[in-house]
Amino acid sequence: MLTIAETLDVQQDAAVHKVEALRAPGRFLVSAMLAGAYIGVGVVLMVSTAGPLIAAGDGLAKLVAGAVFGVALTLVVFAGGDLLTSAMMTVTLGALMRSVTWGWWALTLLATFVANLLGALVFAGLVVASGVLHSNAPAGAMIQDMLAGKAHEGPAEMFVRGILCNVLVCLAIWMCARVKSDVAKILLIFAAILAFISSGFEHVVANMTTYGIGLFTGDPNATLAHMGVNLLWVGLGNLVGGGLVVGLGYWVVGGSPRLLPRRAAELADAAASRD
Repeated sequence: MLTIAETLDVQQDAAVHKVEALRAPGRFLVSAMLAGAYIGVGVVLMVSTAGPLIAAGDGLAKLVAGAVFGVALTLVVFAGGDLLTSAMMTVTLGALMRSVTWGWWALTLLATFVANLLGALVFAGLVVASGVLHSNAPAGAMIQDMLAGKAHEGPAEMFVRGILCNVLVCLAIWMCARVKSDVAKILLIFAAILAFISSGFEHVVANMTTYGIGLFTGDPNATLAHMGVNLLWVGLGNLVGGGLVVGLGYWVVGGSPRLLPRRAAELADAAASRD
């Protein structure tokens, strides 16, 4: 298993690659759209399996929802994709260690947000067009209940749930970077995601698909205003959870390392040479 210091170096290197990916916007757009869609797969799988249990009054519904949602992050990690919530930790660590600038930090997160949203909306449209939520009525009902619940959450609730969610999501990514076994990576992902989903925390990219489905089906709780407020506060909470709690936290635990100015300049020159 890698040490904390070694894992920090892995993450700052990943941050450099994420920033460099923006220099090929077409490829970056596809990668981030796929990540948004992969998280959407988790949403649909969750409601398709847990929805019937909720309708039957089965108390295991939350556990099942949490157990299956790990598929989403597993797809992102193993298939490859640029996901906003994990980037909140990775690119923050790159900025703290001075391998990327804060300007590129902001641009990378903004671009990833937009591309994840596009991917989630395309996927949501395909799901609605497929009719699977009509053929599995409890799944559709679960989406409606989720949207109704989100409509009654205040900004503070959304913000704090976002923090708690992305602490767990980014811990999954952080732990995956520390181990070499693919089996161990999958188990760690499923453990962290089980905790996040079963506890009822909020993930900004998952909510993109949930609201997308609501918008395309005409759900009264899925207005653009509701969606915008939710993505704003949950997204800010996710940023605090991933960037500050996990990213800054482990940077401090690891001794607050910074690349030597010469090494940082070499990375900048290497990135510029690829233009």
